[in-house]
Order: sequence, then C-alpha cells, then structure tokens
Amino acid sequence: MEELEQVLRDKGLTVSSLPEKGRCLFTTRHFSPGEVIISEEPYVSVPNKSAKCEWCFAPTNLKRCSACRVVFYCGNTCQKSDWKLHRVECQALSKVDKERIKSITPSIRLMVKLYLRRKLQDEKVILTTVMDNYNLVESLVSHMTDIDEKQLVLYAQMANLVGLILQWPEINVKEIAENFSKFSCNAHTVCDAELKPLGTGLYPVVSIINHSCLPNSVLIFEGRLAVIRAVQHIPKGTEVSISYIEMAGSTATRQKALKEQYLFSCTCIRCVKLGQNDDIQESAFLEGYRCKDKECSGFLLRDFGNKGFTCQLCGLFRDKEEIKNIVNEIQSLSEKSSFSLSYGNNKDASAMYKMVEKLQLKLYHHLSINLMRTRENLLKILMELQDWKEALKYCRLTIPVYQRVYPECHPLLGLQYYTCGRLEWWLGETEEAYRSLAKAAEILRITHGTNTTFMKELFVKLEEARAELSYKLSSKEEE
Repeated sequence: MEELEQVLRDKGLTVSSLPEKGRCLFTTRHFSPGEVIISEEPYVSVPNKSAKCEWCFAPTNLKRCSACRVVFYCGNTCQKSDWKLHRVECQALSKVDKERIKSITPSIRLMVKLYLRRKLQDEKVILTTVMDNYNLVESLVSHMTDIDEKQLVLYAQMANLVGLILQWPEINVKEIAENFSKFSCNAHTVCDAELKPLGTGLYPVVSIINHSCLPNSVLIFEGRLAVIRAVQHIPKGTEVSISYIEMAGSTATRQKALKEQYLFSCTCIRCVKLGQNDDIQESAFLEGYRCKDKECSGFLLRDFGNKGFTCQLCGLFRDKEEIKNIVNEIQSLSEKSSFSLSYGNNKDASAMYKMVEKLQLKLYHHLSINLMRTRENLLKILMELQDWKEALKYCRLTIPVYQRVYPECHPLLGLQYYTCGRLEWWLGETEEAYRSLAKAAEILRITHGTNTTFMKELFVKLEEARAELSYKLSSKEEE
C-alpha cells in the first residue's frame, strides 16, 4: 500500500480510512471541472453476453477463437494483446463439455480470468505493477457477513463451477465465493461513450472511491480504461465521490438500490433529508400520483384511513381502487409492449407504449420517472423506425425531467441534449440543433474530456450547425 500511496500522491491524491466508510480517496490539491483525477485499466474484464471483442469490446469484424469457441476478437492486435491470458483460459475452456459451456456466464468467466491472471503474475508471465496486482483485489471489501444465506449458496455453486473449469488441486472454493461477493460490490459495468453497457471490469483502485448521490466526480470509460473526472471544483482535502447507481429516483428508491446491491446506506447531503417535508414532496412528484383535477399541480399523499390519496394543494380525494385499476392496466399494456419489442414489432410496441403514456398522464405528475421511462422507450423505438419528428417530440419531453433528477453536469443530461440536437439537425431545425449541441458539448466536455472519437464527432457536428446557422442568418440580413 505504501507504493500505491506514493503513486497516488504524485497524482494529488491520498487514501484515508474513516470508521463509517472504510477506505476513502481524498485530494491533496485542487481539481478543476473536467480534469482527470485518476484512470485505471481493469485487472480483469469480460464483454457481456452479446458478441464483442474480448480486448476492446468492439462489436464489429469479429472472429471466434477456433479452439475454445467462446471468445471473439476484432483483429490480430487485440488477440495478441490478450494472448498471454487467453492462452491459458482457452486451454481451460476447451476441456469443458459443450452443455456446461452454455452455463458459463460473464461473471464466471471474470472469476476464471481473475485466478488465471493472478497465477500468471505469480509466475512473472504477466508484469505486476503498483496499480496492477492481486494484492489490490485482496484489499477490496466483500461484505460476506451481510449477505443472506440464499446468496451465499449461489456464490458457493458459482465457485464450484469455477473450480471445475480451472481443475486446480489447491483451489480454495471458499475464497472464490468471497471474491464473487467482492465482484458484486466492486465490479463496474463498462460502457461506451453513450453509456450503453459493453461488459464488466474489476478496477481495484477506482473501487476505493465512495458513493454519493450528489457526487463531485464521474466515471466514464474510454475503451476499457476507467477515467474519473471532476465535474465541479474540488478543493484540496476533499473526498472524491462518484455515483454507484442510477440517480433518477427518490431518496427511498436510491437507498433501497444501494442497500440491495452494495450493502450500505448513504448518508450524503441528499440522503440525510429522508422523511423531511421537501423529500416527501419530491418523492411524491417523482414516483407518486397526481391530482385528479387536470388543472391542479398538486401532489398526493396517502390518507390516514388508507382508502386513497389526498391532494396536498386542493384537498381533492382520489380513491385507491381507481388508482389500482389504472396501475394494473398500465402494467398489462407495458408487458405486451415489451413482448412486441422483443419480437421486433416496433410499430406495435410504439402504439402500445403510447397507450401506456396516455394512462400514465392520468395517473402521474408530468415529472414522473415512470412517465419518463415510457417516453425513453418510445424515443428508442421511434429512432429505430426513423420517425425523426415524433422521436424529437419525445426527446424534448424527457429533458425537463432529466434537468430535475440529474445534476446540471451529468453525462445522461448531456447525452439527451446530444440526441435532441442530432434529431433537430436531421429535421433541418438548425438554430435549435445548434443550441442543443452547444448544451451537450458544455456538459460532455467536462464528463467525457475532449480527445475521444465521440467528442471529436460532437465538436464537428456543433461546428457544422454553427456554420449553417451563421450562413442562414447572414442570408436573411442580405434580403
């Protein structure tokens, strides 16, 4: 740890331990918005179930490994980069019978690769560095004492499967089970620039960084590289924080997600307001029901007799059975929509999601997260159908909710502005496109940096929109 401390000191960072949190990453200098705080390659990583390159997670030009028939590569460069590790994994996977191969999930493969990489580092086949060694994995918290018996049994079964694949006489199944618990609390979903999931990676140094529902930093991936950037001015002596979870949700929803996945309760400045009047009102707007009076902007709270809900603005009562019937109808239609979508019937899915939206408008506030999710689904479907005009309508409808549920410098907000800008550009709405793309660039240059392919393409689009807008305005002046 002393060597790691020295590396971190050179980056303006230090690790401290707090009784209520454990290890924390603190700054020893000031960081500006958009500045890289730390970056790390994964100790091990795997793509998700859909076919992708094992090394770079690219989904195109793939060729399957002819020996194990499990792993794909997009070219010789990636195959060579991964060869030292895959050579031994390939030998292990090739011995597994075809039926059992089907049950090897990405999590199982991640664990197999973890043990193989440790072995190869012990044998000096793969280089060990201060930021790349198994000791960092050993230091991760497992929360084994907090896990219920059902989950422990599942980890034990998974550990036995890893043992069968590796076939090492000295294998410690109990240790493997504990490492599965470490994965659950510490592994990160590797995403592309638009935050679409690509795979899973274990980043032991990045895992030192704790969660906050109002974080001062953001985790973005550049390929497999995990990059932590400041999203605000971070003074010297401040703890670095990121969000582990989807931030669109009430305090109670966020707390539930953190407890279930990461086995702790958050005490950040947003979460300490749990149960206070402002928090109750915010939860009612985001996840509760709206007033029956369409002209009223009030929110509902459950009445004392548990017979229904009362508007806190106008006092109008809404019967529990009425709400229950609409909820059941929404659920039924949503299931049918998902079913149609899974079979590629986008037009049918679009029509049904619009019916869901109509029902939700009767039930939920316009800032409702449920309504936002339905509109997100419609946006995706309409984009696939290339119905740009209708897609833009739904994209614009999501923006006010994004502004409400995400911090002003959040990548999802920036990406929604980017989508809006692209749609406006395709529809010839140059001035609106320029405004949206400028808002996207303002956020994403902080969260994503400026040197990635994605950001360079965004800057090109922004410049094209600016040039076209300038030409249109000058043409108008000449008339």
